[in-house]
Amino acid sequence: MIHVAIVGAYGSAGVAAASELADDPDVELTLIDDGEPGGGLCILRGCMPSKEVLSAGAHRYQARADHRLDGVPEVDLEAVVETKNGHTQSFAEHRRESVHDLAEREAVEFAHGTAQFVDDRTLEIATNDGDRTIEPDYVVIATGSTVNVPDLPGIESGDYATSADVLDATEFPDSGVVMGFGYVGLELVPYLSEAAGMDLTVIEHDERPLDEADSEYGDEILELYREEYDVDVLTETTEQRVESTDDGGVRLHVEQDGSAADGTDELAIEADELFVFTGREPNLDGLELTNTPITPENSWVADTMQTHDDDHVFVVGDANGKEPILHVAKEQGSQAAANLLAHARGESLEPYENVRHHVIFTGLGVYPYAAVGQSKTDAESSGIDHISVTRAASDDGVFKTKDVPEGLATLVVGTDGTVLGYQGLHHHADVMAKTMQVVIELGLDVRELPDRAFHPTTPEILDGLFRDAVAALE
Repeated sequence: MIHVAIVGAYGSAGVAAASELADDPDVELTLIDDGEPGGGLCILRGCMPSKEVLSAGAHRYQARADHRLDGVPEVDLEAVVETKNGHTQSFAEHRRESVHDLAEREAVEFAHGTAQFVDDRTLEIATNDGDRTIEPDYVVIATGSTVNVPDLPGIESGDYATSADVLDATEFPDSGVVMGFGYVGLELVPYLSEAAGMDLTVIEHDERPLDEADSEYGDEILELYREEYDVDVLTETTEQRVESTDDGGVRLHVEQDGSAADGTDELAIEADELFVFTGREPNLDGLELTNTPITPENSWVADTMQTHDDDHVFVVGDANGKEPILHVAKEQGSQAAANLLAHARGESLEPYENVRHHVIFTGLGVYPYAAVGQSKTDAESSGIDHISVTRAASDDGVFKTKDVPEGLATLVVGTDGTVLGYQGLHHHADVMAKTMQVVIELGLDVRELPDRAFHPTTPEILDGLFRDAVAALE
């Protein structure tokens, strides 16, 4: 028998690995998690609750922005949080039940507690029933991530709000200043503006947000947030220090590129509350990795999901810091399970590879950003011969009729016709992502894709891109 311990068994990556391994008759499985109530980050504090609250803001925005409607509804924040909690608790309960069902099997046990390494082959498990040690043959670390708080003078006071605080809040102050304009900030900033009615200033380090996208998408986001959501975004600006004000607010000192004698402008931004949306980092505290040969630094986990320092330890999901996205966590968990079994049997291992498939619910999900496969920038930097075509959402009447005319989409195609990538920042761009994932993963030729969208449907924008790409190839 192969004894495998999974630390972080309630999360998406841990469940995926456990489900694969539990089916193997040669595996003895110990599942460990200290979640209260438990259910995984995505369900309780990530993508699922955030979409719950965004949807409420989206309804208000669409009512406010549509000139055909009279009156603007108010968002009942208490109802939003109550509804969100009811749904996420149900989802989490389902997740816990699936883990506990696995533990009903003869060779599987679940330990509700924490685990830490005593040495590279021994784990100590602490539960309410006492402590014990196990010596598994393999360990899968699936402990997720935690909030990343930057090392900024003054921030150590802890007087700030994170994404978790926003998801649970039923009231907000009048104004806020936001650090972090990545995935988390792009999703929650419009919610704070629309649903909570806050006056917001956002700090963006670069010329534009959305680093992974072609530049026109970052520019489109800036215009959308400034014009549609009345958010003040300060670009090419860097936080210097933070301090409390006499009235209980916050003052954030920043440095902004400008025309001052020293080449910079210093600003002090005052607001009622500071929001820290500066991403997440692997949750490894408490594992005591210092008792092992493992050093969790850059590139510490190989594409096989094994640590470089110990090939009997696999790290999956947010914990490895590679790509903190739900579907990636699940795929990594499954791949790690397959590789673990292959390693134990002396067989070759397969690296985890995936076609990029990212969706950010920008613009309250009314104007989401989706990216599948390669962008123009990716193709150019890789030296791939290609053509690209871009359409504005307003080029297709369906977006006008639905009163969501903003945005654009781009298709990247190899000169042999193979579809390489799609980007969209427009209404229903998230819905297009799955279709384009299939097209790209199958390596389809754009000239063989049918033109079948019927009016009025938003996939018309895809048909337009297909036609434009075929014309460009010819």
